Amino acid sequence: MTARRVVVTGASSGIGAATVRLFRSRGWDVVGVARRTDRLEALAAETGADIFTADVTDQAQVDALRDYLADLGPIHALVNNAGGAFGMASVEESLAEDWTRMFDVNVVAVKRVTSALLPLLRAAAAMPDAAGVAHADILTVTSIAGHISYEGGGGYNAAKFAAHALVGVLRLELAGEPIRVLEVAPGMVQTDEFSLVRFGGDQARADAVYDNVANPLHAEDIAEAIVHSIELPGFVNLDLVTIKPVAQAAPHKVIRGALVPKQ
Repeated sequence: MTARRVVVTGASSGIGAATVRLFRSRGWDVVGVARRTDRLEALAAETGADIFTADVTDQAQVDALRDYLADLGPIHALVNNAGGAFGMASVEESLAEDWTRMFDVNVVAVKRVTSALLPLLRAAAAMPDAAGVAHADILTVTSIAGHISYEGGGGYNAAKFAAHALVGVLRLELAGEPIRVLEVAPGMVQTDEFSLVRFGGDQARADAVYDNVANPLHAEDIAEAIVHSIELPGFVNLDLVTIKPVAQAAPHKVIRGALVPKQ
C-alpha cells in the first residue's frame, strides 16, 4: 500500500513546520503549503516533503494548489494550520483592518482550502487504509481563544470563535461521509513568530508573554496532538482537543514562577 498523503498549510514555521517534520518521520507523504518559498525549500531539503507556495487568502492561489494536488495523487488528510493574530488593542481602539486580516487567514482561508480540497479528500476516502477503514481527515488548528474570551483578544477571539463554529458546521454537513472533522485548540505555545507578529515585531514584548512561565508548550507538542489525532483508527473522531501548559488555567490566567504543591 502506498503512503498516505497529508497537506499542511502554514508550513513555513512554528506548528506547521513541526507537523510536517513529524508526519514525514512517521512515513507520510506531505505537501507543505505557505507563502514563503525560501522557508519551504529549506523544509523540503530537511524532510523530503513536497512543497507548494501559496497565500491561502487568495482564491486563485488556492485553486492552483488544488490543481497541483489533483495531479500529485490521493489526498488523505488536510491540516488547516495557517492563521495568526494581529494586535491586542481593545475592541474600541483596534484597527478594523487588523480584524479583516484575522478573519481572512483564520476563517475565510479555512473555508477556501476546505472547499477546494474536499473533492480530492472524498476520492481518497473511498480507499481503505492499512486497517481496512476507508476515510479522510480535515483537521483545523484553532485556539482556546475561540472558546474563552479575554481582554485585548477582540478580533482574534472573534476570528477563532468563527473558526470553531465553521468546524462544527462542517462536521454536521459531512455527517454520513467517511470524513473525520477534527479540531485542535492550543493555548500558550512558544514559537518564533506568533507573538512577534501579534506585537508588530516588538521582540521584548513578545518575549514577555512567556517570561517566567514554567514549561510553555512548543510547536512540537501541538504537532504530536495533530498527528496522533489523524493516526488514530479511522472510526475514532477527536472532535475537539484543547491543549494548554499546566501553568495556564485559561487565556487570562497564567501562573509565572515555579509550580509547587500547597503545604
